[in-house]
Amino acid sequence: PNARVTSKSIDAHLRTGLTSNDAFADTDYGDAAKAIAGAARRIEAVYSTPYLSHATMEPMVCMARITADRGEIWTSTQNQELAIAALSQTSGLPLSQCEVHNYDLGGGFGRRVTVPDYIHQSVLIARQFPGVPIKLIWSREEDQTHDYFRPVSMCRLQGGLDDKGNLVGLHIRVSGQSINAALNPAAIKDGRDVRQLQGCWKEPGDAQIGYTVPNMRIEYAMRNTHVPPGPWRGVNTTQNGVYLECFIDELARAARRDPLEFRRALMQQHPKHLGVLNAVAEAAGWGKPLPRGVHRGIAQFMGYASYSAAVAEVSVSAKREVKVHRLVLATDCGHQVNPDQIAAQVEGSVAYGLSAAYFGECTVDAGRIQELNFHTYRVMRMAEFPKVETVIAPTWDFWGGVGEPTICVTAPAVMNAIAAAIGRPVRNLPLKNEGFTFA
Repeated sequence: PNARVTSKSIDAHLRTGLTSNDAFADTDYGDAAKAIAGAARRIEAVYSTPYLSHATMEPMVCMARITADRGEIWTSTQNQELAIAALSQTSGLPLSQCEVHNYDLGGGFGRRVTVPDYIHQSVLIARQFPGVPIKLIWSREEDQTHDYFRPVSMCRLQGGLDDKGNLVGLHIRVSGQSINAALNPAAIKDGRDVRQLQGCWKEPGDAQIGYTVPNMRIEYAMRNTHVPPGPWRGVNTTQNGVYLECFIDELARAARRDPLEFRRALMQQHPKHLGVLNAVAEAAGWGKPLPRGVHRGIAQFMGYASYSAAVAEVSVSAKREVKVHRLVLATDCGHQVNPDQIAAQVEGSVAYGLSAAYFGECTVDAGRIQELNFHTYRVMRMAEFPKVETVIAPTWDFWGGVGEPTICVTAPAVMNAIAAAIGRPVRNLPLKNEGFTFA
């Protein structure tokens, strides 16, 4: 029934959500529509991000041995409870007669946390050969085409500036696929899924975005497809961070304000957001002269209970070749335990975030994913990796994460630097589709 679905038809499906009447507002105060309509200057933009594969180094793999009274699996999983439940369910054996031998992940990033399909398959095969260990390894092509992909989404943003360049109204409408609709329907109330607004959802008394705007509305319109969605490192913060932070830069340019100072003016009531932004700006030397042809971009966002910010130094040649010379990333994860581990996670976020920004895209034709292996689903090469500096700015009053937060600021910082270099915003990912190549 989905044989006629293509990326183009999915795109058209998403666009209906940008102006439909079926969205719900998680954040809504003041009158954003009225404030924007009456503003001295109005700015509007539509951004989009594609499906992404987890592309783990090790494809899905599981060895199973099933006897009449015992079931065992040897696998790598992010969720041992789910793995043993899958073993019990598919083998027909009670949990007390099941055992999971867990090994180091050859990459997970969310693929091995929610859907144990490869475990079910391995156990089903092993049941046909009682007592014989059966090892199942998916091919790369199977792994790529039967992933649970980071969902596709699109975002329409509208902002209004007064005659002094102050932001008086902000309206954000995200249209996209719901992970919960596919994997956890019980979490959806009356068709509303706040998870897709991750990083932009409501906190007590304010929105989590870190900016005080007198009139603001943030909405989500659910637009599902047959392509199975799932968590992907950073999940929806990797999309919503791009939408918000690139649009904030557009607003700053329209107001003829420095992007850092424009943000600072909106963040006075958000000390942790402001603190990490100031920390990254200071470490990166924001405002200091750069080599000829090099431009800076900045971004901040919050996810996984941690505050993150990034500054990118980027050049774009006349042939549209992009080179990221330097990335400075700051994080406030509350308590700092192991600085080396934090730095390692930040560097991993850069590798994953830039790979997605440069190349990451899973397209659909005739209902099927088209990118079968790494020759069409590119990841960063070592030579393309920029200099990365980590700034840890702990406030020592909470416990936050470090594995996923900084990925959400990597792409928008680079995109904002590219926009500064070419004089116009870049609104769609991956950047390869916008005619850029990478050094």
